[in-house]
Amino acid sequence: MKAIQILQTGGPEALTLSDIPVPVPKAGEALVRIQACGVNFIDIYYREGRYKTALPFVDGQEAAGMVEAVGEGVDEVKPGDRVAWCNILGAYAEYAAVPAAKLVKVPDDVDLKLAAAAILQGMTAHYLAHSTWPLKAGETALVHAAAGGVGLLLTQMASAIGARVIATVSTEEKAKLAREAGAAEVILYTQADFEAETKRLTEGRGVDVVYDSVGKTTFDKSLNCLRPRGMMVLFGGSSGAVPPFDPIQLSVKGSLFLTRPTLGHYTLTREDLAWRAGDVFRAIAKGRLKVRMEHTYPLADAQRAHRDLEARKTTGKLLLIP
Repeated sequence: MKAIQILQTGGPEALTLSDIPVPVPKAGEALVRIQACGVNFIDIYYREGRYKTALPFVDGQEAAGMVEAVGEGVDEVKPGDRVAWCNILGAYAEYAAVPAAKLVKVPDDVDLKLAAAAILQGMTAHYLAHSTWPLKAGETALVHAAAGGVGLLLTQMASAIGARVIATVSTEEKAKLAREAGAAEVILYTQADFEAETKRLTEGRGVDVVYDSVGKTTFDKSLNCLRPRGMMVLFGGSSGAVPPFDPIQLSVKGSLFLTRPTLGHYTLTREDLAWRAGDVFRAIAKGRLKVRMEHTYPLADAQRAHRDLEARKTTGKLLLIP
């Protein structure tokens, strides 16, 4: 089968189109023929070596497809089931052997490409809005990169709850998308200081929560945007890792909370996984959650997909099609 392997970590050129054997499902695993796989910043972190794993490996952590075979002891799925998964390396390929307990069934009224586009980023937005800081109607959230894959979904979820979203984006085109997703105010950080604008929009009070996937270039000012006892949710680092940080700043700036969550810790149980995925897929099926699929690329064009994502040229979701 065709797969995108990383033999040595590095830049996009490290993504190598390879021929490798189709995996055989072990006990507890299911073999899935992949229809589409999502491209995410975490794939870049693994490609660069920022997140460590044994070499060589197949990149990618999100996909959807059809179950072709199951290993011994599998009762969660059966051949012919439409499934999706995330947080398991090996998605940039034509087939993957996946722990059956990590698979979620995709409803018949949700396209498999949509499922691949939504499973990781949709569940990420879900835990951010419903669990890390459970948003309430009337609260205010600052959402960075609001026109990105997670950003658009998070903005929709937060707005549906009744929260006020202040979104930051880089261009007028992205500002339009953020407003369409429900953002009450949009700050073009390329034209205005987002800290000053956020303070102005909140009349100096600050926001209840900042959802920040950008990291290095936004972290310090994001802290300054929070109200006393507000929460900084740092869930990514598209601009680079945040430098070493003295926690005393949290008390100085208002007894703030800081968390660096990951989806894996919010889907530790099959119950949590089913709850989050089920909510996301139901919202898509009913039209309450719009998934923007920006580009699809052939599997062989994985390098170009990574370059486009890193250059922040895109809005919404990127997919590879085996």
